[in-house]
Amino acid sequence: MRTLLIAASILTTVLALRNGLAITPQMGWNTWNSFGCAISEDIVLSSAELIVKWGFKDLGYEYVIIDDCWSAGRNSTGHLQANSTKFPNGIADVASKVHAMGLKLGIYSDAGNFTCGGYEGSLGHEEIDAQTWASWGVDYLKYDNCNNDGQMGTAQATASRYKVMQRALNATGRPILYSMCNWGDDAVWVWGSTVANSWRMAGDVFDMFDRPDPRCPCDEYTYLTCTESGFYCSVMNVVNKVAQIISKGGPGNWNDMDMLQIGNGGMQDSEYKIQMSVWAAAKSPMIMGNDLRKMDANTLSILQNTAVLSVSQDVKGSGAERSWRYFVPDQDKYGQGEIALWVGGLNGPGQYGDQLVLFTNTGTQDRRMNASLATIFFDSGPEGSAPQIKESWEVYDLWANRMDNATANAIINGNGTVPSDARWNATANGGYAGLPSSTEKALMGTKVGTIQPGGTLWADVKGRDVGMFRLRQVGAGKKKRDEL
Repeated sequence: MRTLLIAASILTTVLALRNGLAITPQMGWNTWNSFGCAISEDIVLSSAELIVKWGFKDLGYEYVIIDDCWSAGRNSTGHLQANSTKFPNGIADVASKVHAMGLKLGIYSDAGNFTCGGYEGSLGHEEIDAQTWASWGVDYLKYDNCNNDGQMGTAQATASRYKVMQRALNATGRPILYSMCNWGDDAVWVWGSTVANSWRMAGDVFDMFDRPDPRCPCDEYTYLTCTESGFYCSVMNVVNKVAQIISKGGPGNWNDMDMLQIGNGGMQDSEYKIQMSVWAAAKSPMIMGNDLRKMDANTLSILQNTAVLSVSQDVKGSGAERSWRYFVPDQDKYGQGEIALWVGGLNGPGQYGDQLVLFTNTGTQDRRMNASLATIFFDSGPEGSAPQIKESWEVYDLWANRMDNATANAIINGNGTVPSDARWNATANGGYAGLPSSTEKALMGTKVGTIQPGGTLWADVKGRDVGMFRLRQVGAGKKKRDEL
């Protein structure tokens, strides 16, 4: 019965939007983190070319999103127009060229009188702006929350303001993914699924791991009632907030933890792995924010780990729940470290499908971490009653098959052949939906062991790092011999 109710809920929310988009979390690239207002037609198009050249398109990164500062205001008829210096050929021409590469174009606006950068907003101009973007061939709208004329403070006020743009986008007849960016204000996770394909559930994430900042005043303890989400939020600040509302997202409607900071230089490699892993597990949109022209091997190998992306794009659409979290005595200068276990169901062969197990260790010391099958499958039956506990499970390490630097550099330099097991071509294989029972390394990572019935998964997790595993029922997908 619960499965039927969930399916009915998913159908209702997708139909409410009437666009059929973001059935899995959207993937792409955004201009803001690397370029801010210093954007141009050349930057957008050259970045789109690199998305194709380096294979990101075939992994599912399909949206090229122009953020704030593209506009030159409204003309005499009230239509938005592009800055002719930054975009001399206009947005429609950029969209046409992006489409010719097999990608989709995103644009930015604001549910206020002005954008966060001080440009014309769309409050009161929703219909004409939606029609303008549709005429240009836009496929995605990121819709911000600055200068909103005080139309906030209650869920009804904020939802009503954002609902106007939803209706305007739907009325164009063009499928335009609606990415609402209201920073988690007014409990957006409660009503967002009836308005947008995704909603920002917290303040702006910055390129830092766990550093507190007074400009991001809400913490995990005040999050559900806080009225000032702010910005300069660390990765762990956002992670500890989303853990409380995982169940609010689902196919067609996602908790948006903000853009990936991977490759921007403020964190170490293992910390970027944590961001990639938790964003995928929590089913956040996967929007790159790095300067693609400065791509290095480590950055590419994280962003192109298709075993992790297969978790993000899993057709079951179920975000992993944080099962437990404990503070640990070792800490850095910003505070106490913590260890946590995240678990969640995945699509896969067999009676129970696959299972995600994610260990995070934000302490500075290496740790041997563990989770029993009883804990991993707690939601299927508490106190050891889950039927999955009686099964044996193969364990696949999703980071063990991470692309090596030689292969990554060969992709960047365009002078090498990519091994077939290094990454999964989602374009050629119809996405990530049909996980084969043959355990492709590019989707499954490397098999590292088997858990016997009633057993425990053990993992050595380095300080400031992550252990990410996919469990598959032993014998799943294999035909049984006919009984004699």
